[in-house]
Amino acid sequence: MNLGKNIRLERILDRQSRRTIIVPMDHGLTMGSIKGLENMAEMVDKVAKGGANAVLMHSGMVGVGHRKYGRDIGLIIHLSGATNLTPHSDRKVLVCSVERALKMGADAVSIHINIGADEEPEMLRDAHNVVEASREWGVPLIAMIYPRGRKIQNENDADVVNIAVRVGAELGADIVKTNYTGDIDSFKYIVKSVSIPVIIAGGPKMDTVPELLQVVYDSIQAGGAGVAFGRNVFQAEDPTKLVCALSKIVHHNYTLDEVQKEFNFKE
Repeated sequence: MNLGKNIRLERILDRQSRRTIIVPMDHGLTMGSIKGLENMAEMVDKVAKGGANAVLMHSGMVGVGHRKYGRDIGLIIHLSGATNLTPHSDRKVLVCSVERALKMGADAVSIHINIGADEEPEMLRDAHNVVEASREWGVPLIAMIYPRGRKIQNENDADVVNIAVRVGAELGADIVKTNYTGDIDSFKYIVKSVSIPVIIAGGPKMDTVPELLQVVYDSIQAGGAGVAFGRNVFQAEDPTKLVCALSKIVHHNYTLDEVQKEFNFKE
């Protein structure tokens, strides 16, 4: 691994825990303006104060979302996307290049691949091109890989999540983000079978904070390397407080009881 990539990875992964808390804010390209992202700079500041390692956004929002004040935080620029108006919403296309992301100050880049989708071959081809460019420029790549498509009956099923994670490793990604299986033993097997960090997605906003923290805790016990939570964080009642609680679990190995005692989240 080259020096440039090592230096940039330290902006994304905590040096001590080797885990990460990433807050994706790329939802606007898909959904338009949504609650929590009306003021990007303000939300970036809130999650940075809580201890998030990085935020993730599309290139056009960097000038809006990355501010010149407050606590520093890593920047991941997302390279792919699609709106929810397209009849082929599982197909993600490249909307930014690695080179452009680096010119804008990115510490890492990310791509989205839906395995099982009809357009999987095209997305894998795009991923190959991004991997090659990332290696050339020494920039870490986070691969968001989800099992989605007509053959996928359960996106959290251990068998399909296992393929998703392995695809990320086989392609040459530095970190892979995917769904949690809901089961510590099955997720532990998946995580231990690859040599790159595996982080979990948050998906739709969960009903309660304790429910969210339980998922995070279980994934860490299984060997997961952290979380990439968007709506569950930026639509939270207090994003700073929630990220701080996540940090206690992800980076400091707090138990759920210890987190609840310190933060007193309501059911």
